[in-house]
Amino acid sequence: MRSSQGLLQLIGKVSYKRTILRNFKFINIAYNIQRRNYASLERESETTAEIHKKVPTQVVNYTYDTYPNLKRNPKFKELSPSDIKFFQSILSSSEIIVDNGNNQDDLLPYNTDWMKKYRGKSRLVAKPKTTEQIAKLVKYCNENKLAIVPQGGNTGLVGGGVPLFDEIIISTNNLNKIRDFDPISGTLVCDAGCILEVLDNYLAERGYMVPLDLGAKGSCHIGGNVATNAGGLRLLRYGSLHGNVLGLEVVLPDGTILENLSTLRKDNTGYDIKQLFIGSEGTLGIITGVSILTPRRPKSVNVAVFCLNSFQNVQEAFNISKGELTEILSAFEFWDINALRMVKHHLFQGTNLPLEDKYPFYVLVETSGSNKEHNEEKLHNFMEILMTKGVVEDGVVAQDNTQIQNLWLMREGIPEAGSKSGSVYKYDLSIPLPVFYNLVEDMSKRLKDAGIFGKDKLVTNVFGFGHVGDGNLHLNIVAKSYSPEITKLIEPYVYEWTANYKGSVSAEHGLGLMKAGCIGYSKSQKMISIMKQIKQSIDPNGIMNPYKFIL
Repeated sequence: MRSSQGLLQLIGKVSYKRTILRNFKFINIAYNIQRRNYASLERESETTAEIHKKVPTQVVNYTYDTYPNLKRNPKFKELSPSDIKFFQSILSSSEIIVDNGNNQDDLLPYNTDWMKKYRGKSRLVAKPKTTEQIAKLVKYCNENKLAIVPQGGNTGLVGGGVPLFDEIIISTNNLNKIRDFDPISGTLVCDAGCILEVLDNYLAERGYMVPLDLGAKGSCHIGGNVATNAGGLRLLRYGSLHGNVLGLEVVLPDGTILENLSTLRKDNTGYDIKQLFIGSEGTLGIITGVSILTPRRPKSVNVAVFCLNSFQNVQEAFNISKGELTEILSAFEFWDINALRMVKHHLFQGTNLPLEDKYPFYVLVETSGSNKEHNEEKLHNFMEILMTKGVVEDGVVAQDNTQIQNLWLMREGIPEAGSKSGSVYKYDLSIPLPVFYNLVEDMSKRLKDAGIFGKDKLVTNVFGFGHVGDGNLHLNIVAKSYSPEITKLIEPYVYEWTANYKGSVSAEHGLGLMKAGCIGYSKSQKMISIMKQIKQSIDPNGIMNPYKFIL
């Protein structure tokens, strides 16, 4: 064991004294900072999954006005009084919103994405409570060629969950029941509209956790997470939803209910059909139920944040973490100084950051396991190596749960701080680690050379953050407003750059409307052809989330 002045003895205690580790600071950072939800959305109660009712304060243009090249498919029928009457025969008055000319404020939160970038003109929002209701509605829409947009918590980032034109919105807000949990196997079966954080809290009481963690957890739905194959903060430790989802219940475009809520971990009989719907973004059907394998909640969690002088140091720290922390490494996140200063300005007002905002890069390392003493000693050894090799310049370790939350706020609060800064162009990319941050630097230079990035310019900030552990970069460009001039400078350059380094144009956000025409940068024409054949086979009328995903 280390001496009482060693790092191991300090973890878990409030202490201000320095250790033998050069200039590492261990300070009490338990500021009275309220943990915030993603995109300033209010935390929903456990009894409802209603999306935030506050009408966007700024005027959002209709998407079809912003992108005039996008045209409504004339094969889709427009909503008629008889259609409305049918929906009203299936749903109660509290389960449907119909445009009556005076209730645009009720429809607007469903028609507009939270970034205030995309806005559709749906005249009907259906909020069924059962899978059977959804099946009847979808069957009717298919027979009458009424286009549909499935919508969960509406926290998507690529315009996939809101209509482009007048598509009918079928919301899973009211599908929010936990159907079953087996404490022996750890399998959870629930409705698709269950809020991720509600599920995680439910499991926490039973010693388990959802193998997925997102900044949007207070609002996003598990069905939407599955439909977009969301990655998040726990992927490094627990893998993707493709491996954790055991079964799905899906309403197909013809109204058929595909019931496959298996709780088996092994089933090698035929094609694994559920995988088609994981990441399909509502284009093949509406996910109404999810069966998922949940891991045990770790008994010991430690979080440390470090300051580094170069991205090469970030890569070196990650490489060392894999060797020294091995099985207890659960997260390795990074952000740059521009992201940190933005978070400081918008979320840490009136308080001090636990670290100085003068270093180019910051990383958050989380460890989790069952043996507190073992985990802390591994973390101690890891940090000694970082110091000895000169990889990090400064750092801080959380000493209680409040401090863990506050350190995570520096990372999880980045999207919210961005939304408070202006209109944000968000790019979610998979990029090989050797060139991971180069794109941020190249994009900054490109926009500066064009004369639009800087103080009092159209673009006010360019920053990068993301999941180093799985090679996922979030490139964000903050502007005073969305404009074609800025978009033309960013796209297709950002996609061409990514393709040139054999990356993916979507790591976890999906394609949606934003990247529907960009799949060719990451997939071959043969693969795209097969995808289109699958779509045609399952949804021959094309009613499910049209204009999205694959054009």
